[in-house]
Amino acid sequence: MKKCLIVLLLTSVALLSGCVTGRRSVSLGVPQVTPGAVDRGAIQITSVADNREFQNNPLDASVPSINGDVSTMTPEQKSKMIGRQRNGFGKAMGDIALANNESVPQRAQALVEAALKKRGYKIATDGSAPVTASVSVDEFWAWFTPGMWTISFEAKVVCTITLTRAGSPASVTIRGHGMNKGQVASDENWQRAYDRAFADFLEKFDKELDTTPF
Repeated sequence: MKKCLIVLLLTSVALLSGCVTGRRSVSLGVPQVTPGAVDRGAIQITSVADNREFQNNPLDASVPSINGDVSTMTPEQKSKMIGRQRNGFGKAMGDIALANNESVPQRAQALVEAALKKRGYKIATDGSAPVTASVSVDEFWAWFTPGMWTISFEAKVVCTITLTRAGSPASVTIRGHGMNKGQVASDENWQRAYDRAFADFLEKFDKELDTTPF
């Protein structure tokens, strides 16, 4: 009986983990938003910097890492990494990268632009906007925590946005978190965690702009 339970447990762990080796490519869509009813003018995003800190073999799965030595990767290569795959026992395995040759700064910019449009701002690109914004991507990562029957998929997105009007800057840090539970490490389960993190980010950004004068 004991052997049967062990076999059942190991089988369940294997099924829950799915394919965790190699590199998985996942496409992340930014939510479509309805432009705000009040026209607040134009903003131009002048820079988006990927300031995430990667570590080799971190103890915390929520810390960015790669399947290899971080020091061997170029900034461009790291900019495409958005998570690590793990086996059913929590051991780090393969990488998760953005699909379609996209990068974290590109996805973060699209997310911030969506938040500003939702607020009623227009996104300018010609240098004529009275307000400019620079974005620091501090966190943008997904991980999972294995369980006996389900896996908890989590994603977090943290950006510091500095908005400048007439030479006067104001900075806000927005944190989005999403969790999804599933039974296999599929693209869809990773995407759902990010979908919820993006939605949380947009909601918190909107609330923050209620109290940030610019």
